[in-house]
Amino acid sequence: MQHGKYRIIVGFLALPLLVYGVFVVSPFVQAFQISMTDWSGLVGSARFVGLDNFVRLWDSDDFWNALRHNVSMLALVPVVTLGLGLFFAFMLNVGGRRRRGDLVTGVAGSRFYKFVFFFPQVISITIIAVIWFNIYNPDPDDGMLNALLGAVGLDGLQNAWLGEKSIALWCISAVMVWGHVGFYVVLFSAAMASIPRDIYEAALLDGAGRFPTFFRITLPLLWDTVQTGWVYMGIIALDAFALVQIMSVNMGGPDGATDVMPLRLYQTAFRDSQYGYAAAMGVAMLVVTMTFAVLALRLGRRERIEY
Repeated sequence: MQHGKYRIIVGFLALPLLVYGVFVVSPFVQAFQISMTDWSGLVGSARFVGLDNFVRLWDSDDFWNALRHNVSMLALVPVVTLGLGLFFAFMLNVGGRRRRGDLVTGVAGSRFYKFVFFFPQVISITIIAVIWFNIYNPDPDDGMLNALLGAVGLDGLQNAWLGEKSIALWCISAVMVWGHVGFYVVLFSAAMASIPRDIYEAALLDGAGRFPTFFRITLPLLWDTVQTGWVYMGIIALDAFALVQIMSVNMGGPDGATDVMPLRLYQTAFRDSQYGYAAAMGVAMLVVTMTFAVLALRLGRRERIEY
């Protein structure tokens, strides 16, 4: 009887695991195989070179520059995005004025606000990049941001934005936060809706304010969701290919100030036809991403709180 149960389980899992192996695991194995060659993209041109591509990658200033930019975005974008998502979700669900007979309420029109926050999620990332590229346009007549600053008398704050080396990367990071914060507002709102109102009401009756309530009740009960969102947002920060490709000056400029690992990989493969070297970059990206995910899950592990 026990063997029959396992045969049924294996029978159900065999096809999904086969599909997963062919379409997910196999490309990773092939990428590592290609990274050990000097393949130029032409059939029959691959020659085994061992770890030469990885040695070259280690000595590449361009790759380390791109990796440094990705790490900078990894340190900033998830923190700001999740922080804003938690703040707005808390205010929408628990931050309203107390009404008669109901101690815990959200702000008026919270459903409408959730729709407004989520709206960027239904827009293509390409459209978002084009919209913000025009907003950052340095021409006061065409660029909305500089035009707005000029209209309110803040001409001194007008800037080239994407053309300014010191702030170009942070301008793109701000767009990434804007484009994803709405998803986490809705996600955290759904998670907060599952927390029993009795817990909040008991805390409020004991005299707890909203900030202690958030840090002592809401955040601990949402920690699993926050941790998952942290990993997901971190992976997005390590990518950032579409935004950088469309918004940056000359794809990664000015002067490499917005260069990131995926863009460097793309240019190496499709512009320079160095597919073996590009595959080595892909393997390096895999190692960096997996290291981040493992550290985030292990360091963020805490005792589960039941309610």
